[in-house]
Amino acid sequence: MSETELILALLLLGVATLYSSVGHAGASGYIAVMALLGLAPEQIRPTALTLNLLVGGIGLLRFWRDGHVRWRNVLPFVLASAPAAFLAAQVKLPKESYSILLGIVLLVAAVGVFRHAGRAEEEDAATTGQRVPWLPGLLVGAGIGTLSGLTGTGGAIFLTPLLLFAHWMPTREASGTSVAFVWINSLTALAGLLHATGTLPTALPLWLGAVAVGALIGTQLGLRWLPVNMLRRMLGLVLLIAAAKLFFA
Repeated sequence: MSETELILALLLLGVATLYSSVGHAGASGYIAVMALLGLAPEQIRPTALTLNLLVGGIGLLRFWRDGHVRWRNVLPFVLASAPAAFLAAQVKLPKESYSILLGIVLLVAAVGVFRHAGRAEEEDAATTGQRVPWLPGLLVGAGIGTLSGLTGTGGAIFLTPLLLFAHWMPTREASGTSVAFVWINSLTALAGLLHATGTLPTALPLWLGAVAVGALIGTQLGLRWLPVNMLRRMLGLVLLIAAAKLFFA
């Protein structure tokens, strides 16, 4: 085991812990740390998607078993996002065309999440049991799928704050919905990538073990250890990291 592999495993563990606590799987974080440590570009994306599937799968199972995944509310987003992401991924735009704009959107969302964190319990009580309306859900899914295809992200960084701002569901259910959305999208993306390129992921058992431990810790934070106001602040931190990545990538 090389020093680089060990450092990468520790960084991946940290990313998985932070992202999984708010119902995200961490693909953008994995891509960033792998690029930072010099992995081959053609191996980064399939490896990140593989790690995403593992972390998202653990998160999905735990949030679902805890009653925070309602498939009726997941379905509108997934039905529209999958074809939109597939089509948008084929559009070649200069990064400058969207990175700054999306970074600003995420920055504004992070500020909103931080500002509303103190009212999280009241807002959660008011939104418990809500059903996502079909037409707005399909439109949101198509929009997020387009952004996912253009940026190569799983989409949860856009979906989770929108679910909270629209008052469609409480905090932990928003996390459960997002992790279900990301897991399904990641599975589709990895299948499409392998079909198109034939490039196999190179995730070492050490890296898989690191993100699995991170996912277990993170989901425990999200489900048991952190109050909802702290979960929203964690989400705000994830959004700030995602915005910085878009600004400075």
